[in-house]
Amino acid sequence: MPSKVEALSKKDLQELKNMLLERKQAILRKMQQYYQESQEMETNIAQDAVDKAESSYTKEFLLSLTDAEREQLSQIQAALRRLEKGEYGICQSCGQPINKKRLKIIPWTSLCINCQEKKEKEEAEERELEREKEIL
Repeated sequence: MPSKVEALSKKDLQELKNMLLERKQAILRKMQQYYQESQEMETNIAQDAVDKAESSYTKEFLLSLTDAEREQLSQIQAALRRLEKGEYGICQSCGQPINKKRLKIIPWTSLCINCQEKKEKEEAEERELEREKEIL
């Protein structure tokens, strides 16, 4: 039996918008820091092969962290656009309202918990099929 989903008030929407904007700024600051650290590593000349390998690994690690953050930033920007259009808090899959508790935990989410679980299950099944294809 589906639980009743409470509608979002203007106060809720403003609070969630502030959370999105704060997270967006935090990601942008962190990405800028990673970029600066990456640039510093390029300017420091590695002395030997071990130093070069470590420097390369560290740079790759820093840049991979920003990939996940870029994805989250994209989701945040999409959530802000939905907010501006009055579509925020509505599941992009089934069209039902997203639970307020879920939005407060993951304000950039575009899916209700049921659709998110369904998506994750489908993705896991796809990964399993890919693994089986690789074995065969």
